[in-house]
Amino acid sequence: MKVSRIAQFKAGSAPFVLGLALLATPAFAQDAPAEDDAENTDIIVTGSLITNPNLEQSTPVNVTTADEIELLQSNVAEEILREIPGIVPSIGSAVNNGNGGASFVNLRGLGANRNLVLLDGIRIVSAGLGGGVDLNNIPLAMIERVDSLTGAAVTTYGADAITGVVNFITKRDFTGVEIAAGTALTEQGDGNTFRIDATIGASFDDGRGNVVLSLGYQEADPVYQGDRPFSDNTLDSYSNTFLGSGTSVPSRFSGTRPLIAGTNTPNTTPLPTSTGNGGLRQINAAGQAVGTFQFFNFNPFNIFQTPFERFNMFAQGNYEISDAVEIYARGMFSKNTVDTIIAPSGIFGSTITTNLNNPFLPATLRNQFCAFNIAPAASGLYTPRFTPAECAAAATATGRTDPNYREVLTTVNRRSVEVGSRNSNYQTTMFDYRIGARGGITDAIDWDVSGSYGESENVETILGYVNTARARQAALVNGTLANPVCQVTTDGCAPLNLFGAAGTISPEAAAFIETPAQTTVRNSAASVRGVVSGDLGVTSPWAGEGIGFALGGGYSVFDAQRNSDLLAATPGGLGGAGGAALNLDGSYDVYDAFGEIIAPLIEDRPFFHSLTLEVGARYSAYSVDAPGNPSSNATTWKVGGSWEPTEDIKIRGNYSRAVRAPNIAELFFPQTVGLTNLGIDPCAGAAPVGNANLRAICLAQGAPAGTIGSITNPTAAQALITVGGNVNLQPEIADTWTLGVVLQPSMIPNFSISIDYYNIKITDVIGTATPGDIIGACFDNITAASASSFACTSTRRNPITGGLDGDPSLSDGLFGPTTNLGALATDGVDLIANYRRDLGFADLALSFVGNWTNSSTFNSNPANPDSINRECVGFYSANCSFTGSIQPKLQFTQRTTLSFEGVDVSLLWRWIDSVSYEPAQFADELVAAIDAGCTDPSGADGDGCIIDPQFRTIPAEHYFDLTTRFTLGENVTLTLSVQNLLDNQPKVVGASVGSTSFNSGNIFPSTYDSLGRRFAASVRLRF
Repeated sequence: MKVSRIAQFKAGSAPFVLGLALLATPAFAQDAPAEDDAENTDIIVTGSLITNPNLEQSTPVNVTTADEIELLQSNVAEEILREIPGIVPSIGSAVNNGNGGASFVNLRGLGANRNLVLLDGIRIVSAGLGGGVDLNNIPLAMIERVDSLTGAAVTTYGADAITGVVNFITKRDFTGVEIAAGTALTEQGDGNTFRIDATIGASFDDGRGNVVLSLGYQEADPVYQGDRPFSDNTLDSYSNTFLGSGTSVPSRFSGTRPLIAGTNTPNTTPLPTSTGNGGLRQINAAGQAVGTFQFFNFNPFNIFQTPFERFNMFAQGNYEISDAVEIYARGMFSKNTVDTIIAPSGIFGSTITTNLNNPFLPATLRNQFCAFNIAPAASGLYTPRFTPAECAAAATATGRTDPNYREVLTTVNRRSVEVGSRNSNYQTTMFDYRIGARGGITDAIDWDVSGSYGESENVETILGYVNTARARQAALVNGTLANPVCQVTTDGCAPLNLFGAAGTISPEAAAFIETPAQTTVRNSAASVRGVVSGDLGVTSPWAGEGIGFALGGGYSVFDAQRNSDLLAATPGGLGGAGGAALNLDGSYDVYDAFGEIIAPLIEDRPFFHSLTLEVGARYSAYSVDAPGNPSSNATTWKVGGSWEPTEDIKIRGNYSRAVRAPNIAELFFPQTVGLTNLGIDPCAGAAPVGNANLRAICLAQGAPAGTIGSITNPTAAQALITVGGNVNLQPEIADTWTLGVVLQPSMIPNFSISIDYYNIKITDVIGTATPGDIIGACFDNITAASASSFACTSTRRNPITGGLDGDPSLSDGLFGPTTNLGALATDGVDLIANYRRDLGFADLALSFVGNWTNSSTFNSNPANPDSINRECVGFYSANCSFTGSIQPKLQFTQRTTLSFEGVDVSLLWRWIDSVSYEPAQFADELVAAIDAGCTDPSGADGDGCIIDPQFRTIPAEHYFDLTTRFTLGENVTLTLSVQNLLDNQPKVVGASVGSTSFNSGNIFPSTYDSLGRRFAASVRLRF
């Protein structure tokens, strides 16, 4: 079929042709072309800049059509991509604690920062500091299809495309009016979603021009974990018992006390002076030992579906100035609001000064405070803070000027339930536009010049968090129970009672200690690009099609800032907010020059229906706006080809050398203390008491001698970690290759199948070691470990509790610098099959998309022979969170559709292979348990030293979605769906087997359905 130069441009910016039979989703009877026209139907796919619609590329592409999007009835693009095998769920609507107000895609489980998201083959401005595109901004109503390209695409699209690209292709030359509205609701009556879109388009000047405008609105309601029976209580994955947060109510106070000789039990008898080993003493507000403490159940406050609201606009137009020149433009605007809701704030291990004449302070607790040890940690002596006489006198002191007045400093954990839940409101405003012109230099050679600019602003407003400084002020209380007053007064200060049960913090005090904070992240991206492409006018002696080429260059500038108010930027300033949001300002630019050639070598010869060679190269020069102006250069290239012995079979392959440049966060993130996931601390419990080398390491890391034997594992499996960027980072290097076969046997009409093997290996990986790797570098060989080694001393412990959690202003926790030391690798097989047949009474369409991942490994430092090459396919753990959520060995979707006259009935079957707890992590925990003298490592006796057997595996899971679509006349389509038809419930594995982002509510809600059976309905009007 002859295609005009302008028509080629209108088809898209990455115009390669793939036959209908290779689509990953079935064509329904009412949408399929007539048999006579089928071979003339061009499907433009992603992967090259060469504008020759008769050439097919050598890399596999998975295509999701607008028809499939309609059947899925999803609210946003992330939910659609989450269901595609080979894509590992990333941050999205199912992530609550860890969601920054944006949704991302993670191809192959190698990270959302290693793939590109494009709109019509062009980048759009990123969200956040990590360079990812927020999928919430994609205008689904305008999407014709989604192409997911496997393998490196940096030659075509530039850095970041190591694992591939996801290209959203918009509808072209849209005319008419289309209004679509849909809603969904769970069987429990919650989680309602609503979406409405209106699109209008028209052609003018005898078809020389076209404009389209699309407006949309979407919203989603929360689903609380407390409303599902499997998540209403926080389960500890080690003991298989309820074990919530140690920051609870009443308060928990920590200080040092002596140990009874020969035991690990703190001596509760206040003694004036004695000798012996010190021990951490944890008591509640009644002065009782921590063993009687009631842990806090944080699950009911958390959510499985984040509240979401979006307004979006999309417009594009094109006009042919002449037969050879066309101008075009595209603009998009989106305003999104995402809310995350987690359990109430409080004082999370911060130090609080308490005056002993505080009218709220119970006498029993006052006596315990007075008995806290103040002797030097290394002395082995026990000296109480105050004598009994001093303690009694201090209780009746009249004020700070009274000579008997005394204060004590303790570590406090108190959940401020009176303040309410912690809410983070993320409002993102984004616009992105592109303008360009394209035309023909000759009948065979074209040009395309364009420029684009985009900005994204994400404003995070957090509410319900305790201002630690105000809590310290309000905790110093004078007066009487009937008339308590703040000792240090400012406007609005109200006395804070830290010693009572829930409800004893007054509304006035709750209002005083709760202070909103705000952080704003801005991104901008500007680029210009020019491409010359077409036919060289040269052909192989054995082929009739000319050699296609593309040459071009471009310049791009990427800039990002983070600006926080004083409270958000203060370490430990907000209780339970993790690390401080320090200010950041960074940018870099890149110059590119690139070229591609596709050469048909042989055509229409025996055993050579076609033989095509494909090559490409790109040179990139990066410059970082930092002292010294660090710079780097990178050359990427690809070579591939395809061989069709006959029309029925095609063998294809591609090899490429790719790079990924460091993003703004990796370059400029300030060194700060944040949170990571760690369930087991080797220094916790009794293990260091009987192991001299282990004890020496714990002390070298900053644990006070008095805490040895009483250190606890990190609360809620969350430990402190120090992280930061590095302006001297170099690009990652990746070698990727694919090899596959496509079958379209003539003996089976309307049937196709493609099988492709992919292999991706990345060196000089930009990243941080996993928490297990950081711990393992010091503790894996405890008999040979040196307490003075950097691997050990780089970890800094809480100077009061000796633990790895608590106030980030007190300790640094683990040390996780950003380096180029790591290595990533994955390989696997994709299978796509489609079949369509007329049964007489109906049309049958079958489709299958499957992925088998053989391996996915991460080694934080291959140069170190002791570093683990961590395998995470089919496994879950906090260390395997580098893949995103769970990555199973085998995953597939299969859709069966019967199309009757005016009615389509479609059943989607989704399969997820069984997975289990990561063996490397389990082995480390087993060794640690034995070293600690755990009497029953399985946890059957309640020790809970390692993951409970019930939580070590998740069986294979499958879901069915049933959809019926009615065509009511020429203008109306009604679609009804039941999602998770069998109401399958997720397997419970507890709350401490994975990262906080993906292991939530005792399950993995991004991988397994947490909402239950849902009902959806939508209607589409077309005029």
